[in-house]
Amino acid sequence: MTFELKHLWSTLNTLLKLAALAIFVFPFLWMISTSLQTIQETLAIPPTMIPAIPQWINFVTAMNSGPFLTYAQNSIIVTLSIILLQFAVMIPAAYAFAKYKFVGKEFLFAMVLLAFMIPGQVTFIPVYLMLADWGMIKTLLPQIIPFMSNAFGIFLLRQYFMQTLEEIIESAKLDNASEFKIIWKIMIPMSMPALATIALFSFVSHWNDYFWPLVMTDSNPVRPLTLGIAMLRETEGISNWHTIMAGNVVLVVPILLVYLICSKQIVKAFVYSGIK
Repeated sequence: MTFELKHLWSTLNTLLKLAALAIFVFPFLWMISTSLQTIQETLAIPPTMIPAIPQWINFVTAMNSGPFLTYAQNSIIVTLSIILLQFAVMIPAAYAFAKYKFVGKEFLFAMVLLAFMIPGQVTFIPVYLMLADWGMIKTLLPQIIPFMSNAFGIFLLRQYFMQTLEEIIESAKLDNASEFKIIWKIMIPMSMPALATIALFSFVSHWNDYFWPLVMTDSNPVRPLTLGIAMLRETEGISNWHTIMAGNVVLVVPILLVYLICSKQIVKAFVYSGIK
């Protein structure tokens, strides 16, 4: 009886995993399938999953519908700039919160957590007005400057830094290592899983961001890829889902590549149990 129950539980567990996998994977398969169909196939009832003849021309049509190279370049510049600036702010801040004692430390860290809880939709009006007064709306800076700091990253990295033994840092200081060298040679290598996780979350968030660029841009030279793909509805018509899905495939591919690169580090970040 026990063996039968274990076998039943194992089968049920496998079925649940397959169901969860199907829920997450099916939309991507449908997107790829639609991107390779003709317009008649996309409108067919019942819908078809496998195109009769893959229409690779849909990708060419999507790319030629606007300045897609400019959109892609803007997305790359904005996303990478945000990640680099976040690291420049986040690493010293997390190190200070983890290893230093100073007046107002708890209050400042509470402000970091409060910033983590406030959505961007609450602050976009005053931020827009301020950046407009500075004459930045015609540039990429409004998509970069408001995200220079990452409250979640500071919190997560602080937890990692707090697990670093004080003896390691004291030994480095006895060897006349500067604070910069301690951070660069000790703290960062030990926190690579957390850094990779933060970088991936930040990349996905800002690569896919639609609301903020929509508010902060008013011309094609500074628009990112998400707005360019959204404009396919306007330029190609709302019924041309094969072209829209081809653009979405182009948008999703970099995210999948970055995830494949960072996946091992992300697993380490969530199973990390401290430094022995």
